[in-house]
Amino acid sequence: MSFSMEERGRDNTADYRLYFRNAEGKYISPFHDIPIYADEAENIFHAVVEVPRWTNAKMEIATKDPLNPLKQDVKKGNLRYVSNVFPHKGYIWNYGAIPQTWEDPGHRDEDTGCCGDNDPIDICDIGNKVCSRGEVIRVKVLGTLALIDEGETDWKVIVINLEDPEAEDFNDIEDVRRLKPGFLEATLDWFRMYKVPDGKPENQFAFNGEFKNRDFAIKTIKDTHSFWKALISKKTDAGENQGCQVCATKQA
Repeated sequence: MSFSMEERGRDNTADYRLYFRNAEGKYISPFHDIPIYADEAENIFHAVVEVPRWTNAKMEIATKDPLNPLKQDVKKGNLRYVSNVFPHKGYIWNYGAIPQTWEDPGHRDEDTGCCGDNDPIDICDIGNKVCSRGEVIRVKVLGTLALIDEGETDWKVIVINLEDPEAEDFNDIEDVRRLKPGFLEATLDWFRMYKVPDGKPENQFAFNGEFKNRDFAIKTIKDTHSFWKALISKKTDAGENQGCQVCATKQA
């Protein structure tokens, strides 16, 4: 399964868009049309790279735009860039999302006590390759971190690109701790601090910032796939924290 990208507009402007095409050249949505699974039997997922490692522009799937291209996030009329949080430069992984998933803002997560953030579930690819913006990769799930972002559940799934030469050595979150010492701690620190330079408080986490294992992460992804199915079948509506205004964060 192959995909191609088409850029429109000028980079680093609010008009910039990155559209996706399938192998037949037809425009598709990276949110809805790229299959969640690359290999369902082996729990290998597709992921769309929104932000390549070491870059700062906060790109995202435009969930409310036709065809859902990638665009740069805008807040208060300004394009968003993440600050360099010492000692890091930009995003410290290839950052993106798993297609055909949705963190339902009307569903209070029983583990975090908070509702979803109304976006596809996020991934952090720890592989060695610096991917391209819009690249669709096949990933192995290793674990997940439960970020609480301004009162919303915002899962960060730790994955590795299946094409990485070291991928076969990584099968669960403890492999990351063992083979990339300090990487999980750096990830936790990055997510805690990345909004502080913009004058916001440190982010909080469920489970006291503990990374949950592969099985937990896969279940979480499958839950968000179920929420996406309900969304496209009109069994639920996209919206901002519908009926879910209070976040009762669980810390353990």
